[in-house]
Amino acid sequence: MSRFALFAFALAVLALAAAVVSVLAQFWLGLAFVLLAGVASNVGWVQWKRSRA
Repeated sequence: MSRFALFAFALAVLALAAAVVSVLAQFWLGLAFVLLAGVASNVGWVQWKRSRA
């Protein structure tokens, strides 16, 4: 697995954690973190597939 894919997956996990904390604190900014997590996980998935090919 490439280093870039690992960084992207780590960013997705951190963004999800930030989204949970933000929503529990009743900030609507958590929705932006959910979107960031989705984009980061997609980037990680593509990079992981590229490294295997």
